[in-house]
Amino acid sequence: MTSAPLAPFLLEPWFSPRPWGTLDLSPWYAHKPAEPIGEAWLTGDACTVATGPSAGKRFGEVVAENREQVLGGLASSFADYPLLLKILFPHEKLSVQVHPDDLLAQASGQLRGKTECWYVLSAEPGASVALGLKPGTDGERIRAAVADHTMEDLMVQLPVSVGDMVFVDAGTVHAIGPGVILLETQQTSDITYRLYDYGRPRELHVDKAIEATRYQTSAGKTAARPGPQSTVLIDQKYFAVDRFALAGGVAEEVKGTGTPQTLVLVEGEASVTTSSGLLPLKLGQAAVVPARVPAFQLGSQNGGTVIRSVPPLL
Repeated sequence: MTSAPLAPFLLEPWFSPRPWGTLDLSPWYAHKPAEPIGEAWLTGDACTVATGPSAGKRFGEVVAENREQVLGGLASSFADYPLLLKILFPHEKLSVQVHPDDLLAQASGQLRGKTECWYVLSAEPGASVALGLKPGTDGERIRAAVADHTMEDLMVQLPVSVGDMVFVDAGTVHAIGPGVILLETQQTSDITYRLYDYGRPRELHVDKAIEATRYQTSAGKTAARPGPQSTVLIDQKYFAVDRFALAGGVAEEVKGTGTPQTLVLVEGEASVTTSSGLLPLKLGQAAVVPARVPAFQLGSQNGGTVIRSVPPLL
């Protein structure tokens, strides 16, 4: 294990091709993909560290080598980074899908389930996401709707606009359509049970999806509330997400939380300063502040917006 203090560092995103993705990732990335990209993973194990003495290493390696420094109070509970952040670029409809909760996932040999939330980065007029099932829906109706291609008729449509935060509790049947770009914070898990995919030739998991479905969940928009330094967007069991709106020429002193903090610049410019030096943030890239960093300054010369995602001590 590295003995020197681990300073905040940037990660290069890992781009995941998806049939519903896009070839145009601007203005977030200059990357010109050869095939449609659906997701930019910001904190996945395969992401590459971009700054500091660990530059060039995979993020998963750095966490494994520095677990106590990176994870702090979560080191005894997690071998991996507890939150997976992504930017989603749907150019076509995503499948109708559902994620299991921890108990169901662990019953099938997985580490954990998948509860997530979406922060809306951009939205065309009239944009919406499908979140949850209409009253009276049951497993039998779901099977019939999958068979006769009417699954979308069973879904509740939720209009969204820039700045909205949407909670997606495990067990919530959901789908994302074109017209939005989302910053997703989720449990580190990639378990997805696909119910319906509009005739695309991909595997469906109807039985597992129905088993995982909860017909009433806590999913929906969350009400933002002002905090002492930032706007609290969501505070749930697995993650807390807030928004720093930084004025030009002003720096905020941010205290450590005992767990790692992940910062994503979504507008303007900003930087993180610690005793180790200055770390400029980059649009659409994650900066990881290790749990053992006691405090840092988050500032901007000309103004910027930073989203912070933090795993609570469980």
